[in-house]
Amino acid sequence: MRTLSSITVGLAMALAALPLQAANDAAAGRSAAATCMGCHGAPGFRNAYPAFKVPKLAGQQEQYLVVALKSYQAGERIHPTMQAQAGALDEATIGNIAAYLGNLKNSGGGELGDGDAVAGQAKAQLCLSCHGSGGGKPLTPQYPILAGQYPDYLAHTLGSYKSGTRNNPIMKGFAAALSDTDIQDLAAYFASQPSELSTPTDW
Repeated sequence: MRTLSSITVGLAMALAALPLQAANDAAAGRSAAATCMGCHGAPGFRNAYPAFKVPKLAGQQEQYLVVALKSYQAGERIHPTMQAQAGALDEATIGNIAAYLGNLKNSGGGELGDGDAVAGQAKAQLCLSCHGSGGGKPLTPQYPILAGQYPDYLAHTLGSYKSGTRNNPIMKGFAAALSDTDIQDLAAYFASQPSELSTPTDW
């Protein structure tokens, strides 16, 4: 546990030291994101296999969205559709799409998943050191907002880190220690929290 915490703090400091990028063009991102909206612009739209609701992207951290798309390009995240979509994007377009989505903020509540949100809150203390209070105030812009995200998507993501189909050393180490019940409880807790995440339906 101490080793994992030390790695977390070290990575956070390294990410915080990265140079600031030039401002991206949210207006251009709106146009470029049109193909994303076939899935991400439909509230509650489900991925066929494995089955989970595709994540809410509106209001997500801009720099995290850049990291996520580049992770699909690099094969660090495995999803055929997302790898194909991200693979066709250049760096400027990725930045513009992230800027567009990141600026779409709508307050709202989450939903309960199959787990126990109260138990999940007790289990979430280590998560909060990076993702902030309730999963809604990440430590750095490169970390995602978890609050209000779909619970089945959160559970799928944790399961992917545990299985190795997502490759992130900190998250893999953390998820490896989680049982299936832990994963469902954590997903239920974070999904239930108030959030600015939503499905971008105004495109």
